[in-house]
Amino acid sequence: MKKLFLVSLFQNVAGLLKSVEDVKGKTVTYIPTASKVEKLGFFIRIGKWALRFSGMKVEELEISQATRQQIKDTLAKNDIIFVAGGNTFFLLQELRRTGADQLIIDEVNQGKLYIGESAGAIVACPDIGYSSIMDDPAKAADLTDYTGLGLVDFYVVPHYQSREFKESSEQMVQENQAQKELAVINDNQVIWVHDGESEVLER
Repeated sequence: MKKLFLVSLFQNVAGLLKSVEDVKGKTVTYIPTASKVEKLGFFIRIGKWALRFSGMKVEELEISQATRQQIKDTLAKNDIIFVAGGNTFFLLQELRRTGADQLIIDEVNQGKLYIGESAGAIVACPDIGYSSIMDDPAKAADLTDYTGLGLVDFYVVPHYQSREFKESSEQMVQENQAQKELAVINDNQVIWVHDGESEVLER
């Protein structure tokens, strides 16, 4: 059964993960790829620290620089997959180019916990095209198909009402709410998917 913990900003809600899943001593494949084309080094460091503070062991995997075999082996040996925030289009481009997209889908379908932060949450959806309001598709010049991983059947709108993304998140809601099932979360909320159900948790 699939388990997903979808967030806007992991460091704000790390405590909620411990309330729904026993993660102490677990190993995490941490994928920072989406941040590679954005200036998000500080948030990557904080995110990894929050995982370690929660009792997990972190192994970073930069998808864009790894071989398919390295990706497969790292995903298989660790308990949890964490896909960090950044540019959703660049993230999907690299996941698809390396074959990591299907490897992640297979692991999650077998029950491995997936933590998706911002871009990592959006890429889990059926399609990422709606996020062009928040992210620049031009940063993924080779990506022409915006089909997401399809791990969930709804569309995450992260950072709702946050200072930096207030206008873009509101625009995402206004332009898509009539056609798509949106799951709108602020920086202190989580979409917890388990046992075929999803619920919003709040710090």
